[in-house]
Amino acid sequence: MDRQGFASPALDAKLLAGYGLGLTALDMALRENEPVEAGAAERIAGLMQRRLSGESVARIIGEREFYGLAFALNGATLEPRPETELLVDMALDALPQGGQLLDLGTGTGCIPIAVLVNRADASGVATDLSAEALVAAQGNAERHGVAERLVFLQGSWFEPLIENPHPSPPHKGEGTAPRVGLVAEIDHQTNSLLLVGRGGGSDAGFDLIVSNPPYINSAVIETLADEVKSFDPRLALDGGPDGLAPYRVIAAQARNWLKRGGRVLVEIGYDQGEAVTGLFEAAGFTDVTLHKDLNGLDRVVSAHHV
Repeated sequence: MDRQGFASPALDAKLLAGYGLGLTALDMALRENEPVEAGAAERIAGLMQRRLSGESVARIIGEREFYGLAFALNGATLEPRPETELLVDMALDALPQGGQLLDLGTGTGCIPIAVLVNRADASGVATDLSAEALVAAQGNAERHGVAERLVFLQGSWFEPLIENPHPSPPHKGEGTAPRVGLVAEIDHQTNSLLLVGRGGGSDAGFDLIVSNPPYINSAVIETLADEVKSFDPRLALDGGPDGLAPYRVIAAQARNWLKRGGRVLVEIGYDQGEAVTGLFEAAGFTDVTLHKDLNGLDRVVSAHHV
């Protein structure tokens, strides 16, 4: 780490220079001795200044790689993080053949999109409170060829499944999504939602619910690194006074939307394992299990509805 606190300043500079010049990494290597035009040099200097102000390279470039896929960002989305790939791995294992998943607080859409790219038999629904985030998510779904199997709904947690007065923004002239009632599966002919009722133990409902919700204690946000507190959307960070507010909602309501035998997977903060497992156990879930990431930190809580 350099004196200004950047972990990889040389790599950051190389990535920003390549972006400013419109060159791939291979092009940069092959043309490293060529002079740079004044306009391009000025453009690169501007990018470097943004980095020095604390803005991340991914946010400057406008995309971040996750699970081998590139995801576009905007001001309402967090950057997908490598540790969240564990949640995708577990979702791929948990989702049955032809299964349907629900992603709560989807952001860039990275979790359900990564799952559906690797599971051509699966489909899903994703919700987010931010219309701006859903614009990015819809674009990412189209970019990676899963838009016909993934429906986006705007609203808080499960609320869009009950009634959807604010569907995801129209894209490419397709119009708006229908106003819907209770949701559990997708009509692939129209990419709309079929009103088949909530799960609650029946055959209707989702096979899997996933979420990487905001989980940072409200008071802690101001102590975070500049690139987080100054550039990441507060809505996607703030988990309430104790960081557990979203988990309380998910634990209390998820069983209403799961099939019998369905499963919930939620990402957590490194120090929230005991509290979050307790919430799901108290809500009547079974086999509530804590899973660690590659760094040995608590990362995902899984729970079954039987």
